[in-house]
Amino acid sequence: MSRRSVWAASAAVLTVAIWIVSDRPSASAPAAPTSPAASARAVDAVGVTVADLDASVAFFRDVLTFEVLGEREDAGRDTELLTGVFGARTRTATLRLGREVVELTEFLAPRGRPFPADTRGNDQWFQHVAIIVSDMDAAYARLRAAGVVHASTHPQRIPDSNRDAGGIRAFYFKDPDGHFLEVLQFPPGKGEVRWQSRDRLFLGLDHTAIVSTDTARSLHFYRDGLGLTVAGGAENHGVEQEHLNNVFGVRLRITTLRAPEGPGIELLEYLAPRTGRETPRELAANDLAHWQTTVRMPQVEPFLRVLHGGWLVSPAVVAGPAGGPFTRGLLVRDPDAHGVRLVEP
Repeated sequence: MSRRSVWAASAAVLTVAIWIVSDRPSASAPAAPTSPAASARAVDAVGVTVADLDASVAFFRDVLTFEVLGEREDAGRDTELLTGVFGARTRTATLRLGREVVELTEFLAPRGRPFPADTRGNDQWFQHVAIIVSDMDAAYARLRAAGVVHASTHPQRIPDSNRDAGGIRAFYFKDPDGHFLEVLQFPPGKGEVRWQSRDRLFLGLDHTAIVSTDTARSLHFYRDGLGLTVAGGAENHGVEQEHLNNVFGVRLRITTLRAPEGPGIELLEYLAPRTGRETPRELAANDLAHWQTTVRMPQVEPFLRVLHGGWLVSPAVVAGPAGGPFTRGLLVRDPDAHGVRLVEP
């Protein structure tokens, strides 16, 4: 099936999207005031929709050494409203690596569309998590032994001429559904102190990376709206970056944002080539291209009053799943249609 027909295929989706238009401040503009009630306290988890939960759990557990914390099954009106998918029944597994949490969700009903096989690193729906490793050569050998599909040609080392990222080694690969993942090794003196540990091969998640078509617009959402802090930035290019992203002629503007706790959110703006495809507006939470970053806030309602360029998937704040990790929440999309689940503890 072609990518066009895959995206155009029908899905039973609750139609609740509301587009909000806002001004776009410059990337260098100071952050707009964010009330304490609206400021993010943590990035609690990064979630992704999978086709076969058991197979995905086995991959993350047996190959990447994640610990399985639990599994739950959700259905009912609140699940429909939270996901924006009518008739939703889901199985969700929660896994942890180091301090960070990943959620894998299979929609038992209705089934969504497969992951577009021709996805490139500069397509707007691109997202991945960066898994920190203590030994890149050992990690790459383990991934090769597991038969993973390459997304990079091979592990790349960022040249020392890059002041911010020089010495970092990284490699992109794919999970059983085709989602992009990254393993990354920091050299001495870069990254958090815990990333220098040699106790384990896979250490934790440093960040989730998303394509941004306009850094200033994304900052208006994540910094000015959610209250995340800009933690760093760089501009990367060169043959190593091309082979890492598997995009010829790449020039990337990278901006990292963080909450007080949890992994960072990395904005990847492709200054070149500007050929990445837009996310189809019909993308839904049960489609395998759907990721969602869970951001914990003291209160969700203040963000609803000014969506900062994003748009609603959930029509209102709804109760969290019974026995789940939050009491109330809603799903929104950022200006580039990446899923963000805002929750109250």
